[in-house]
Amino acid sequence: MGERLRNRTALVTGSTSNIGQAIAEALAAEGAHVVVSGRNRERGAQVVEGIRASGGRADFVAADLDGSAEAAQGLARRARTALGGRIDILVNNAGVYPAPGTTATDEKTFDRVYAINVKAPFFLTAAVVPVMTESGGGVVINLGSWIARLGVPLGALYSSTKGAMETLTRAWAAEFGPLGVRVNAISPGVIQPPAPEGGEPHPGEIMMKGTPAGRVGTPDAIAHAAVWLASDEAAFVHGTVVDVDGGRTGVAVIAA
Repeated sequence: MGERLRNRTALVTGSTSNIGQAIAEALAAEGAHVVVSGRNRERGAQVVEGIRASGGRADFVAADLDGSAEAAQGLARRARTALGGRIDILVNNAGVYPAPGTTATDEKTFDRVYAINVKAPFFLTAAVVPVMTESGGGVVINLGSWIARLGVPLGALYSSTKGAMETLTRAWAAEFGPLGVRVNAISPGVIQPPAPEGGEPHPGEIMMKGTPAGRVGTPDAIAHAAVWLASDEAAFVHGTVVDVDGGRTGVAVIAA
């Protein structure tokens, strides 16, 4: 167990699997009391059990962030109670990624993706920031995406929501920084769990050919960045999008 986030509390949305789970586990490993949140109670209980087994503190709060202010406010209220009255760190990780082409996207799908990927974190942040300021400040970490800045086929709807989150990161840094709340974002690249031993290569490997890393990243890479942004080591970091993408967006890709 580390000490970088000792006596801090954290709410991580969409943390019952993959990147969100890795972030929750990493924050807890550095001493934070973490609320694991998501729709799947069984998976949430498993994540909490794993954190506790490793000596960390965690609780599960079920939430279906459908984009309504009511759902966001309800999660903020219940998370605050579970965390003893404080929320020091908020990680807006929950999101969905349907990838139909633009002409194949119906209005229902469009509204659902924006509701979950943009409206939900917007209203959750609005509900949590006042809680942070009551305690003297806090940290908000948003999740962007490499395809917000590098177009890929079939990514228009999802990438536009992540572009919105990266813009909100800068706007919120200006709005909430003077109140003692730091706001930053992480832009993951091609991130997938490790392949089983002897298993087939990840489909994402082809997108990382010719990059400096030359391979896909794992959820732990994003979790390490989240811990840094949440810690005092990043106290002078405001309104920044940290690319954790193996060089995919910042470096020319050399085709093999």
